[in-house]
Amino acid sequence: MKNIRLLVVIVLQIFPLLPRASAGEAASKLGDLSEFRTVVVDTQNFALKGDLAKAKIRVKDLETSWDEAEPALKPRSAKEWHAVDKAIDRALEALRANPQNAELCKKSLAELLSAIDHKEHLN
Repeated sequence: MKNIRLLVVIVLQIFPLLPRASAGEAASKLGDLSEFRTVVVDTQNFALKGDLAKAKIRVKDLETSWDEAEPALKPRSAKEWHAVDKAIDRALEALRANPQNAELCKKSLAELLSAIDHKEHLN
C-alpha cells in the first residue's frame, strides 16, 4: 500500500511537467481552455505542496471564470462542457470539504486536468 501511495505522489508531481497538447491536439468544440488549465495546474501545485488552504482559494478563480464562460462555451458542445463541469464540481467539493482529504483533493484535481486535456475523447 505504501508503494502505491508513493507511486501516486510521484506521478502527481510529474504530471504538471508533462508537455501540453499541441495547438492541434488542444482544439475542441469548446475552444481554447488553456486559461482554465493554468488555474487547475496552479491549484494542483498548491495541493501537491500540502497547502490545501491556498488550493481552495485558487480554485475559486476557476469556478468564477468557468461560470462566466458558460454562456459562450456550453452551446459549442454541451457534452464536453458537462464533462469538464462535473470534474470541476468534484474538485470544488473535495477542496471545500471539512475536513479536507489531501489525497481526494489531489485525485480530483488530477482528474480535472485530465478532463481538460483529453476533452477530445468526450465526443
